[in-house]
Amino acid sequence: MAGKNFGFCISDMRLARLFNGGLLEIMAVKLIIYGWSIMNELISSGIELMLIGMGMVFSFLAMLIVAIKTMSSLILRFFPELPAGQHPGMHHGDDLGTIAAISAAVLQYRKKYQKKD
Repeated sequence: MAGKNFGFCISDMRLARLFNGGLLEIMAVKLIIYGWSIMNELISSGIELMLIGMGMVFSFLAMLIVAIKTMSSLILRFFPELPAGQHPGMHHGDDLGTIAAISAAVLQYRKKYQKKD
């Protein structure tokens, strides 16, 4: 941008006499052309920045998907699913005395703190 002179110069005076127009109109046209070139540079920079950003987001999401699939396969390999009916939270009928004691404690609690309306 160095070397561009948008002020008053002799060539502008010659153009103004040549086109029978004012110096202000000639300078306005030069400024519009300069503005378009600046706008073109800004738009191309914006598009370049947008494409770089979209590429980075796409690559991050692709790496995230690969990492999740890898961790899922590792977990399934080292900690396989239990067969149906053998989940740790399910009752197998082994300790019926404990269940009876818990039921009796809950019943006693309910009788002691029963709301009277």
